Amino acid sequence: MTLLTLHDVSKRFDGVTAVDGVTFQVDRGEVVGFLGPNGAGKSTTMRLVTQYYEPDTGEIRLDDVPLAERPREAKRRIGYLPENNPLYGDMLVAEYLDFIARLRDLHGAGGREALDEAVSRTGIGGVYYRPIGELSKGFRQRVGLAQAILHRPDLLVLDEPTEGLDPNQRVEIRRLIGDLGRDRTVVLSTHVLSEVQHTCSRLLVIHRGKIAADGPVDVLTRQAAGGAVVTFEAAGQDVDEAVAAVAGVRRISHAEEREGRRRLTLEVEGGHDVRPALFEAAKTRGWALYELHQETQSLEELFQQLTGNS
Repeated sequence: MTLLTLHDVSKRFDGVTAVDGVTFQVDRGEVVGFLGPNGAGKSTTMRLVTQYYEPDTGEIRLDDVPLAERPREAKRRIGYLPENNPLYGDMLVAEYLDFIARLRDLHGAGGREALDEAVSRTGIGGVYYRPIGELSKGFRQRVGLAQAILHRPDLLVLDEPTEGLDPNQRVEIRRLIGDLGRDRTVVLSTHVLSEVQHTCSRLLVIHRGKIAADGPVDVLTRQAAGGAVVTFEAAGQDVDEAVAAVAGVRRISHAEEREGRRRLTLEVEGGHDVRPALFEAAKTRGWALYELHQETQSLEELFQQLTGNS
């Protein structure tokens, strides 16, 4: 069931188009990675979804209701962690989250329960009574996530949540986002491609304000121009000639002989899976098969292909 819909949304600043006719939908329960080069329109799109900006043209709907018709209700259902994660450094974590709870109209037992849940989910109990200004970048990001989920939103919008973190902190935040995505819809803006592969079920690529690709990560990489690379190793007669004749094999890009075996690197036409045919050829011809492995185009290569002229 569709939760968020953008239809032909555009936004301009001083005559410069930041978002240009963007259309996409996000279903309930999805964790969507939103990728693009710097200046491609990622943050602007997220600010449009969270109503920091109003679109110049087009429409944004939450549960098929235009944001413009019920803006306050929509804000109650969206959690947002901006790229710069604005926090009050002189406040204790406890004071800050209590302040956010009051802004979100969370009071009494229900408010305390929501606060306890946010603290527990983000793992900030150990720093709850410390000043925010004394926290590491990783814990500040966790506090930012806590305020974003405090009101139990249906849609969680995260803009570069791991920016500036070290590798260990990135893994921790990525694990936390994956956990949060189990019971809510998440749109995650990032330029760290590994986060998309480990966290997201779907990929949106924006380039020069337009959607350049939309779909599951594995499907997009399989469909990308250039196809796949297959490594094939077998011992037998006429291996090179028979393999080159298999439908879908574009060419043998590398071949070597070792210990009586032929090891071949094959370039495969896009959309073809030649592994069954290669296995059948080995079986029919009596070859000893040592390796048959396919590598699809990497996410980095796909990203460069879609945005390389930026």
